[in-house]
Amino acid sequence: MAVRNLIVLNNPDHWTFDLDEVEVVSARDYLSDSRYASIKNARVFNLCRSYRYQSVGYYVSLLAAARDHRAIPTVTTMQDFKSQTIIRTIAEDIDALVQKTFSDVPQKEFVLHVYFGQTVRPVDRFVGRALYNLFQAPLLKVNFVFSGKWLIQQIVPISIAQIPAGDREHICDFARSYFSRKRFPKSRIQQYAYDLAILINPDEPNPPSCRKALKKFVEAADKLNVYTEFITKADYSRLSEFDALFIRETTLVNHHTYRFSRKAHAEGLVVIDDPWSILRCANKVYLAERLAQAGLPAPRTVILQKESPKNTPAEMGISFPCVLKQPDSAFSQGVVKAGNETEFYEKLTGLLEKSDLIIAQEFMQSEFDWRIGILDRKPLYACRYYMARGHWQIYNWSGAHSRRFGKSDCLPVEEAPADVVQTALKAANLIGDGFYGVDLKQIDGRVVVIEVNDNPSIDAGVEDVVLKGALYDAVIRSVIRRIEGVKIECH
Repeated sequence: MAVRNLIVLNNPDHWTFDLDEVEVVSARDYLSDSRYASIKNARVFNLCRSYRYQSVGYYVSLLAAARDHRAIPTVTTMQDFKSQTIIRTIAEDIDALVQKTFSDVPQKEFVLHVYFGQTVRPVDRFVGRALYNLFQAPLLKVNFVFSGKWLIQQIVPISIAQIPAGDREHICDFARSYFSRKRFPKSRIQQYAYDLAILINPDEPNPPSCRKALKKFVEAADKLNVYTEFITKADYSRLSEFDALFIRETTLVNHHTYRFSRKAHAEGLVVIDDPWSILRCANKVYLAERLAQAGLPAPRTVILQKESPKNTPAEMGISFPCVLKQPDSAFSQGVVKAGNETEFYEKLTGLLEKSDLIIAQEFMQSEFDWRIGILDRKPLYACRYYMARGHWQIYNWSGAHSRRFGKSDCLPVEEAPADVVQTALKAANLIGDGFYGVDLKQIDGRVVVIEVNDNPSIDAGVEDVVLKGALYDAVIRSVIRRIEGVKIECH
């Protein structure tokens, strides 16, 4: 079914450009005419004069979402424009590009206009496209100020009437270029039931899934009638083309992976990893408190702050050896061991330069860690990850590449110790109903939770040894159930 591109304005007479690719509609008609409510496949470009809360422009995007139309901007984007903190956090990914582009600008402040992802000055085109990808609105005005470096002071969507007179001659060409090359949606020989985006970073040294595993996800999806496409951080503006997002890049909160998850969820896509799971799992301060509140066994944990080095280890409840962790550490990075008081203060001082809070935990030596994969609140796989040779962690980032990783083995869930599996399930259920990898240790009959990962590794020849292709099928089937569950709830 062809997608209808609707440009919605308060007054259609303000749109004076002749484009075959679009249909110009008044906001009043879009909100009240049943013809538009019944359209099954539409993209709504909202050019109303105001997006303030409960304005006509606000309701155009709100009803577009309710009708399963793709709105640009979404209500979530409208809310983002109001927060300077959100704006600057989202724009961090393009900071280097901004500084380079405007390095020769002599004044201390200036305004950049972005029209359908393009700019009037060719030198600004890359920044303009990047800003559009981050803050999707057809027409944008961005105020920059220089305070040691260039910062976005304000970014707001504008209406047709607010376009400077000198820029109006460019708008028709920009709009025609935009709509003529936009992919709505791809032509495919096979008509798939659903579209799944898999977010990856081709340059990541230790991604959650190796290339062979990614290929197996694609094969499983194809078999289950789901179209898959690998996307990267550059594809932020394309999320609305898909029904679901599967993140196979290491997730962090202050990172584009979280912004992808958050935007996808806001636009109604099924998301693994969902934004709340990233928030909860990515911070070990939260995890430590959550496990303690639930009474689940964990290593003895102390939360340290900037003032903590003023006290002795004994006063802080620290015994040696101990493990110090950055709250957002992942894949054993940002995790160090202190064997005595001197090492403790030295390593704590270094970590406190990066974070106001640090986790200190008792060191629990073991030959291996258990990893129980949990999907949809059910155990999926069980693995043992052995410590890297001559090292106390699974990953030894300072070792030679051939000795960097410990060995692993995978076994049927029913053959793993029952108390390990049940403890893992309880820990994962504290986070949500997504896809998790729970790390545990079993020492002298005692099972303790080390952490819950929202983005567990799935590598060919490791986690899939027992289930083989069924492991990949299970993940894709979960995506399908979630998509169909959402559709049922919406109707």
